[in-house]
Order: sequence, then C-alpha cells, then structure tokens
Amino acid sequence: MNIAIGGILVLVVAGITNGSFTLPMKFTRQWEWENTWLIYTIWALVIFPPVLTWLTVPGLGGVYSQTVDAHHLIAIVALCGAGWGASQIFFGLAVEGVGIALAFSIILGLAAAVGSLVPLLRQHPDQIFQPLGLQVLAGVGLVLVGVGICALAGRRREAAQRTFAPPAAAMGGAAAAAEMAMARRPSLLQGLGFCAISGVGSALVNIGFSEGQPLLDFAHAHGASAAWAPNAVWLPLMLAGGVPGLIYCGYLIARNRTGDRFRRAGTATYWWLAGVMGLFWFGSTLLYGIGAGLLGNLGTVLGWPVFMSLIVITANVLGLLTGEWKGSGSKPVQIMVSGLAVLIAAIVVLSRAS
Repeated sequence: MNIAIGGILVLVVAGITNGSFTLPMKFTRQWEWENTWLIYTIWALVIFPPVLTWLTVPGLGGVYSQTVDAHHLIAIVALCGAGWGASQIFFGLAVEGVGIALAFSIILGLAAAVGSLVPLLRQHPDQIFQPLGLQVLAGVGLVLVGVGICALAGRRREAAQRTFAPPAAAMGGAAAAAEMAMARRPSLLQGLGFCAISGVGSALVNIGFSEGQPLLDFAHAHGASAAWAPNAVWLPLMLAGGVPGLIYCGYLIARNRTGDRFRRAGTATYWWLAGVMGLFWFGSTLLYGIGAGLLGNLGTVLGWPVFMSLIVITANVLGLLTGEWKGSGSKPVQIMVSGLAVLIAAIVVLSRAS
C-alpha cells in the first residue's frame, strides 16, 4: 500500500478517536465539568505522556541534551504547549458568547488554517506557489468552507431547538438561572475575540510539533522507531499544555465548591471514564504524529487540516446519533450533511497533494 495512503488512513482513525473522546462525559452526570476535566487532564497530559515516552524512546535524556539547540527547541515546544493549554480556557468563554456551533466551527477552522499555513510558510516557503502548495491552499480553503457550513447548520439547529423548548419558568429554578446567566454572557464581539484566541491557540499544537522536528529526528536516529519517535516532542508539549488546565479546573472547583463530588457514592467508575477520555485524546494525538510522519516532509502541513476535518465530521455524526439534533427539523441536518460533504472533498484534495 502507498505510504501516503497509509498515512491518511491513520489520520482517519486519529480524527474519529479525537472526535469521540468526550463521549464518556455523558456518563459522569454526578460530577461537574471541572471535576471530569481535571481528572481527564491528569490522565491525558500528566500520566500518559511521560510513561509512554519513557517506555518507547531509548536514551531520552540524551535526546534532550544532545540534539542541536535542544534547550531552545524544548522551550519553544513547551511554550506552544502552554499557549495551547491556555487557549482551551477561552473555548468555554467563546461558547458563552456565540454558541456551541459557531464557536466550535470558527475555532477548528482557524486551527486548521493557522496550524497548516504557519509550518508551510516557515519550513517550505518555496512550495507556496508551486502546484503542491496551491493544492494545500485549496484544501485548507475547502476546510474553512465546510466548517462554515457546519456552523450555519449548528446555528439553525440551536434556533429550532430554542423555538420548541418550554419556557424557563415552566422548567424550574435551574432553567431560570441558566437563562439569567445567558443574559450576562459576553457580547457577540467579545465571543468572536475569544474564538480567535482559542482557534489560533489550538493551532499551536501542530506548530509546536512541527518546530520540534529535530528532537523527533534525533530520537529516531538513536533507536526510537518511526512510530514512537514523535513522543520526544509530545512530552514537553503536553506537560506544559496541562498546566493551565489544571490551574483553571482547580480554581473552578474551589470557587464552585465541587470538590466533594469526587467522594460521592456511585462515582468510582467516573475516574476510569475520565481515563478513557484521556486515552482516546492522547491516543489520537499519537496517531496524528504517526500519520503526519507517513505523509513525508509536508506531513504537518497536509495532515493537520485533514485531522481537523475528520474531528468535525466525527463530532457532528456522533451528535446526530446521540440525539443532539433531535427537534431541529430536517433542514439543519441537510445543511450539516452538505458541510460534511465539503470537508470530505477537502480531505480528498489534501490526500491527492500528499
């Protein structure tokens, strides 16, 4: 099988895994968001990366001390990780300002574009106006269009579901409180600003991975397999990326006084469900690194928008299957399907470029 096709297939598995990693949260109902997210962060960004890197990268200390400009590279990778971690906090603020569908689409669209174009401009500027570079630009453009259509579908869905929802007063105090919170949410302009911060910050994962390529090359040259060598880059990126999330979740737990949720009866399995979330997310990131490596020198340029597209496709399909589109009517679903078709076309264009 062609190596590039193999890379695309790995990215398909990575996108499906990443797009479904939050499913276990549907079964942690006695915990608040910050409880689940804290334990997920510990699994995904504090436990799994160092354990797997230690097991799969021989002479790890040598990788971080003998690679040319190692300390400089590690600092750049770690800063990208910390920036990505901080940007995830703004995702929640973006959702409050513009809604789930529009926030999700703007953020992933920006992440796909910035995360692909920055490595292209920094490492392969000579390819921009060549046939290959033009195909990449066309593929990224299709990703932005497809994500925009999915955003429109999401907005239509939210509008339709609000139309048929019972009044807040009839639903009790919780609904009334939620409606009052909505009245205090950020303005649309502020929400769009939060989307921009979160979208650009999300792209830092791929930028950091691309900038850390010499660490990967050194690890591979000194005994790490091609599949596991990327762990030398993921380790500093993920450890740094976990710090803002741990701080923010700790703040929310203290503010909302939800620390007692960890001790509630019947929640013992929640710790493992959060671990499954961490395994899915961390596993998808590892698979992305493997798939990008199989695509060659332009792997991070081509693979990243494919990965982002597959996450959007998976998240929307799972939302449809789990009833998130119930009560929205057929029109929003039709619009969403057309957006997914455009994203599939983007994947085809980027696959041909690879």
